[in-house]
Amino acid sequence: MSAKAISEATGKSLLVRHLSIPTAGVFVKPQFAAVNEQTDLNRLLEQNPWLQTERLVVKPDQLIKRRGKLGLIKVNTDFAGAKEWIESRRGKEVLVGKATGKLRTFIIEPFVPHKPEEEYYLAILSHRNGDTIMFTTEGGVDVGDVDSKALRVEVAVGEKPTQAALVSGLLKGVPADAQTPLGEFIFGLYNLYVDLYFTYLEINPLVVSNGKVYVLDLAAKLDATADFLAHSKWGKVDFPPPFGRDALPEEAFIADLDAKSGASLKLTVLNAKGRIWTMVAGGGASVIYADTICDLGGSAELANYGEYSGAPTEHQTYEYAKTILTLMTKEHHPDGKVLIIGGGIANFTNVAATFAGIVQALKEFKVPILEHNITIYVRRGGPNYQEGLRFMRESAQELAIPVHVYGPETHMTAVVAYALKYKESPAPAPPTFSTANFLLPGGITGDQTPEVKSRSSSTNKGPDADAPFFSKIGTFVGKGLGLIGDGVSPRDYTLFSNTTKAMIWGMQPKAAQEMLDFDFVCSRRQPSVACMVYPFVGNHKQKFYWGHKEILLPVYRSLAEAMKNHPEVDVAVNFASLRSAYDATLEVMQFPQIRTIAIIAEGIPENLTREMNRIAKQKNISIIGPATVGGIKPGCFKIGNTGGMLDNILASKLYRPGSVAYVSRSGGMSNELNNIISRASNGVYEGIAIGGDRYPGTTFIDHIFRYQLDPEIKMIVLLGEVGGVEEYEICSAIESGKITKPVVAWCIGTCASMFASEVQFGHAGACANAEKETAASKNAALGRAGAVVPRSFDELGEKIREVYNTLVANGSIVPGPEVPPPPVPMDYAWARELGLIRKPASFMTSICDERGQELLYAGIPISEILREDMGVGGVLSLLWFQRRLPPWAGKFLEMCLIVTADHGPAVSGAHNTIVTARAGKDLVSSLCSGLLTIGDRFGGALDEAAKMFGNAYDSGQTPMDFVNETKKRGQTIMGIGHRVKSINNPDMRIVLLHDYVKRNFPASPILDYAFEVEKITTKKKPNLILNVDGFIACSFLDLFRSSGCFTREEADEYIEIGVLNGIFVLGRSMGFIGHYLDQRRLKQGLYRHPWDDISYVMPESSGKFDGI
Repeated sequence: MSAKAISEATGKSLLVRHLSIPTAGVFVKPQFAAVNEQTDLNRLLEQNPWLQTERLVVKPDQLIKRRGKLGLIKVNTDFAGAKEWIESRRGKEVLVGKATGKLRTFIIEPFVPHKPEEEYYLAILSHRNGDTIMFTTEGGVDVGDVDSKALRVEVAVGEKPTQAALVSGLLKGVPADAQTPLGEFIFGLYNLYVDLYFTYLEINPLVVSNGKVYVLDLAAKLDATADFLAHSKWGKVDFPPPFGRDALPEEAFIADLDAKSGASLKLTVLNAKGRIWTMVAGGGASVIYADTICDLGGSAELANYGEYSGAPTEHQTYEYAKTILTLMTKEHHPDGKVLIIGGGIANFTNVAATFAGIVQALKEFKVPILEHNITIYVRRGGPNYQEGLRFMRESAQELAIPVHVYGPETHMTAVVAYALKYKESPAPAPPTFSTANFLLPGGITGDQTPEVKSRSSSTNKGPDADAPFFSKIGTFVGKGLGLIGDGVSPRDYTLFSNTTKAMIWGMQPKAAQEMLDFDFVCSRRQPSVACMVYPFVGNHKQKFYWGHKEILLPVYRSLAEAMKNHPEVDVAVNFASLRSAYDATLEVMQFPQIRTIAIIAEGIPENLTREMNRIAKQKNISIIGPATVGGIKPGCFKIGNTGGMLDNILASKLYRPGSVAYVSRSGGMSNELNNIISRASNGVYEGIAIGGDRYPGTTFIDHIFRYQLDPEIKMIVLLGEVGGVEEYEICSAIESGKITKPVVAWCIGTCASMFASEVQFGHAGACANAEKETAASKNAALGRAGAVVPRSFDELGEKIREVYNTLVANGSIVPGPEVPPPPVPMDYAWARELGLIRKPASFMTSICDERGQELLYAGIPISEILREDMGVGGVLSLLWFQRRLPPWAGKFLEMCLIVTADHGPAVSGAHNTIVTARAGKDLVSSLCSGLLTIGDRFGGALDEAAKMFGNAYDSGQTPMDFVNETKKRGQTIMGIGHRVKSINNPDMRIVLLHDYVKRNFPASPILDYAFEVEKITTKKKPNLILNVDGFIACSFLDLFRSSGCFTREEADEYIEIGVLNGIFVLGRSMGFIGHYLDQRRLKQGLYRHPWDDISYVMPESSGKFDGI
């Protein structure tokens, strides 16, 4: 949603901070105090002393219109009166129109004494082609019909009015002494309106008294998508919900999730106690589901409106589903509840991935779902939908919860009738055990002969082959209707052909590959994608598939270079983000070769969109979007992800042209229309989704006029929606005879009038601001004009079939045989995703998994590890031993790391690290130099010590026998001996560790055995003590055997594979890094060993050779 209402306090705050008037004192900056449910009015008086001295006005500030008429205003009172008025109403319910809500927020302002004739009305509102400034000399409560009596100044996009033009155009009835201050004010206000991205601003009354301008009542909307441009001026702006609907924390959570996501996640709670809940994928589909529920009498029980679309991740879908289920299970309903998980046929969203998130939420809520008697109905299609539906069915059976699952073979909204018990739920279709059967060379149905179906005998031979006929027909029809003049050609009404070449702006290899696969299955001779442009990398070539072959497409850093090298490109597919799509589009429009631009991004600020549209119109460029998936011309060309994956392309017969052209706002619903039209007729000839934003680059009528002129198109389908008035242009064109082909039309959003408060639907433009903009009014007007209008969306396919059959019967469409498309191989990655193939993995891992919604260490989420403060020892227990060890064991691991961290700069490892660091090498190289010295002679004795002491203990040898035996074999006892420490100078590390082991280990027999050995060896020499290596080795053996976490076989295996040396390596790495940093910090130079510390032993020579 773009245009969002703000509170009066927010609007006046923006005026106070940013409105600039040349003449000082003309504009009296509004003074106000905001009050909410938590406001202490006595404290408010201390913060705003003027409340005690001024006469006051107090009123609710909750987007309530005509407060004066409703008696919701107190005028010319003191603070005591204002306080009493607020306290008697705060938190109380009132009825405003059809909405019942509590008064929670108020605004207190100084009362401005004035005469009735000093009240004016001023409004500024934005529309497609510019802004309208409206002014009347009669303002206030009884302003009346503003539309009929207001003076207007129209400001076209890209223009700025002068103050003189505003005065002459608006202030004719204003006294002369008030014209100058009022003109200055309106001029400054309009500049503010543009600079701060307002979309609507109304002041009533606007008072001019004694040469000063006062803003009394204000209502305004901001373009919320412009936050990234205007945030520094706006500050923190809250967008309150319409009166009668409280803002819930769950709604705020989803809004925050949406703001952090590239997907679209929306949630509005309409009736928290309702029994009908929805979770619908797609902005257009979500409206249609709400329409159908209301059509079947469920409006009073409809609990929510919302959507999830734009390929949300598994985790995002899980959070969304969890939020819905949390709301559903707060209260019981005597009739139980239903959850409709619906949607059209997705273009690019991986249905299986999103369903995995939903299933995860269902598992968590299994018990509440059963307790609240919730039944779930699912209908979905799109990429990997077969796997998604299978997963949903199997999960429902496993959880024993009632879930009815349907795929694209079922009409999109049929599940609503099943859920509301208007129709008996049929048995679900047999699950699909295969997908992407287009892989087989035998045709689209495997080895079977393709079924012959009716389709138009018209074939697409390309513009060159048919140009004379097209030109002749186009000229005749165009001239007859007065739409075009002489010299018309197919180029005037054809956006795409089977030779169209496109440039993709953005690194979108998946979308590019889908376009290439579509080209191949349409039997195009050459790929439609000529190149890609991505400013953040250097020029290179990207590998793609053309059928079975691999091809290279160039990627350019510079758009100018791409256009120079590819003069044949006339279509640009702009995948830039909402922040950069405007600049990228302006750059693209600098090249005359570009005729069509598709802008995929949603949420481009409206002022920027209108400016793009203005420039495009000047340059005769067709813009599809913003906020679109694009469009498709079967057999010729498709934009990006339009039409979904190849299985849907084939199922909807999009690889060859039909006879029906459609235009829609919704991208998701365009794919559903592909499905509906293919089932009701011979298929789609062309389909365009103009985009869901308020000001799409091209409108319905632009494309329908093209369809009218194209002789291959026999009938037209329109899917309009609530909001805007573009559909009335089609009514006028039908009535005037400019459109003569059959039009089947339906506008979605008929449910809007059934809600007590205003609902902003999924698309930015889907909100009615007047009766004329409602879906019901548009459908009625289209029907009166002569379009075929069904009674509901459910009947749309039937009406298309009726019109199509009529055209076949009268010979307008001649059925022809179906020709199977060439087989296209499936990408390996997608085949693996679908589970169609298997391949031995190059690596196996069992300790860590980063693929899901959260990093896992041995199956434990990282958040749980941090929350439970498991520490480094706990992490080591998971990553090294694949299990959670007791806290005392984790603490012992940490102690071992501490005591092995360093042992001074003289030891070989530290010495090597220091020398390498002083040679100017990097940290990693210096660390490796030190680590390479670790072995049996330095630090690497832990594993061998464990084996020696363990074997001796297990074999039953006495300590004396063990010492004597090793002496006989000429072996050194690993873990015994120290260069400095002795029995008389004990190593405090050993003392502390020994104390900890004795206090915390369940048992330590091997450590005790080692100390008995020490008693024997120290009798020979005092420094033959159990050293740190030996102590840690024996202690770990005891830990493995006594903790109850390991079997004896596992304990022996860990010793064998070197886990104990890992303790020393990890611990000593900390010390080596410390030495490296120390040398760099001290800025030590290259080390050269002094020659006087080297004994040079050279071979002696007599100075002459033998025999001389």
